[in-house]
Amino acid sequence: MKVMLSIKPEYVERILSGEKRYEFRRRVFKRPDVDTIVIYETAPVSKVVAEAHVDEIIAGTAWDVWDRTGQQGGISRERFMDYFRGASAAHAIALSCVRPLARPQALGDYAPEIKAAPQSFVYVN
Repeated sequence: MKVMLSIKPEYVERILSGEKRYEFRRRVFKRPDVDTIVIYETAPVSKVVAEAHVDEIIAGTAWDVWDRTGQQGGISRERFMDYFRGASAAHAIALSCVRPLARPQALGDYAPEIKAAPQSFVYVN
C-alpha cells in the first residue's frame, strides 16, 4: 500500500540527495501494510516527484526519536524540537530505495482520485 506525504522542497532535496533518511511526523498512518511513500513536493513545485520504501517507523518522545535518528534526519535539532513542541508523540519514517520519477507529475496525473495535496497523508490506490 502507498501513502502520499506533502513535503517541503528543502526536505525533498535532502531526501533525494540521501542526507535525509527519516521523515518526521506527529501522526502516521494506522494501516500496517504501508510499504511505499509517495513524495508530493509542496509549492512552488506542487508535483509528485519520487517514491521511497518504508523500512520502519520509530515512535516515542521527541527526545527519544531525535536520539535515534537526528544524525540522519536532515533537520536541525532546534527545528525538529519546534515541530514536535506540544505533541504527545514523535514518529520517524525510515526511508530507503528513494526513486525520483523520470518526470515530476501533477497530482491529478499521478493519482486522479486525490483532489488536493494531503495535509497530513492520504492513501493511494
